[in-house]
Amino acid sequence: MDQSDFDDRRRALDAAHRRATEFLGSLDDRPVWPRANLDEMLDAFGGPLPDDGTDPADVIEEIASRADPGLVAIPGGRFFGFVIGGTHPSALAADWLVSAWDQNSGSSALAPATVAMERVAGQWMLELFGLPSTASVGFVTGGQLANFTCLAAARQAVLSRAGWDLAENGLRSAPPLRFVVGADRHGSIDRAARFLGIGRAELIVVDSDDQGRMRPAALEQVLAGGAGPLIVCLQAGEVHTGAFDGFQALIPIARAHEAWVHVDGAFGLWAAATPTLRSLTAGMEQADSWATDGHKTLNVPYDCGMAIVRDPADSIAAFRTGGDYLMYTGLDPWDVTPELSRRARGVPAWAALRSLGRSGVVQLMDRLHANAVAMASGLRSIPGVHVVNDVDYTQVMFRLESDDATRVLGRAILDEGTAAVTGAEWRGRATQRCSMSSWATTTADIDRTVAAIRALVLNA
Repeated sequence: MDQSDFDDRRRALDAAHRRATEFLGSLDDRPVWPRANLDEMLDAFGGPLPDDGTDPADVIEEIASRADPGLVAIPGGRFFGFVIGGTHPSALAADWLVSAWDQNSGSSALAPATVAMERVAGQWMLELFGLPSTASVGFVTGGQLANFTCLAAARQAVLSRAGWDLAENGLRSAPPLRFVVGADRHGSIDRAARFLGIGRAELIVVDSDDQGRMRPAALEQVLAGGAGPLIVCLQAGEVHTGAFDGFQALIPIARAHEAWVHVDGAFGLWAAATPTLRSLTAGMEQADSWATDGHKTLNVPYDCGMAIVRDPADSIAAFRTGGDYLMYTGLDPWDVTPELSRRARGVPAWAALRSLGRSGVVQLMDRLHANAVAMASGLRSIPGVHVVNDVDYTQVMFRLESDDATRVLGRAILDEGTAAVTGAEWRGRATQRCSMSSWATTTADIDRTVAAIRALVLNA
């Protein structure tokens, strides 16, 4: 690389730093929801590919300027949509390093520094969650792939116990697999099942209570009389209500039927890290696999889910690859996830955990819960607003008397710009949902949001 190439790189990075800092500095004042739609963004970035190139720093300036109206203020303190955290400062900066280092982190032989950080971050999370220290932790893109990865290991394991070699014989003549899910499971479970060759008609659905928790008696009834390979999917944090399945009652029932138990804890596993909320996860450690997503509760950038499997041998059986050109050095990232080449997505997780420490994780979790309680209290003070769920964790659902009015209010909140909440349906009724997921949310953000919603409701 000659000096001019290095100068191009430095100037582009300087431009990116400056424009990123400007964006972050605008978060408190800019509308939370985007001011431009997809068609407008396609017009801004579209057109024929230019014949000639453009200076790298100028490209960055062009991107930042054109994209600005279509950006969502997710890193700020008043984005409450879906279940999306903001990015912790250390995780954001570490993610910049990950891109600059350009390490292929599928193999410890190829990228020992980044793989070491991922392995340590995984160990720290196992400690925080109270899960077995010998479990494998695979870093994947998010909660969807974490569920898929865990359930692929589960499918391999339960078929092996039934005497079927999946890697050798495939699925065509395999023993029928019973795949048991709760009525209020997240859609990523169904999608993962589909990826694994399990169709909607094959799902065995167990009834749940008014908060979305699987009913133990219903699970017992569903499993009674059945036989063969069995996977039971439980949930730590229902996406609407935040409710947790009763692991202490459910897992022994599943175990009595020789099931593999998987826990979808995309944002809920983190409740185990704090004494205030740990009772929600009691008994969770008895499962066989657990999925979580770092961009939610841990507040790291996207592309950082974790697939945790009690016995690493089950991960290896499902995922270890072949190839005479690959180097093997023990339990590598590519042994426990579907990918070979990938970025060092676990480094921001190490950075966030190192920056927060155990006490900081506890404080973060307690603050997210306190924010949810405060939001619910503020919403209940608005005439005509009804909070729908028990606010045991980080989720708050609310509605007006009619479905139409509830949907109109949701659109008005986004248009007004102070905050972002997202619509949902619960038990056949329209709702609006607030998820407390961001480290950046303050009491002032809650007060400002409640005041904005109050004005919209009273002036409707």
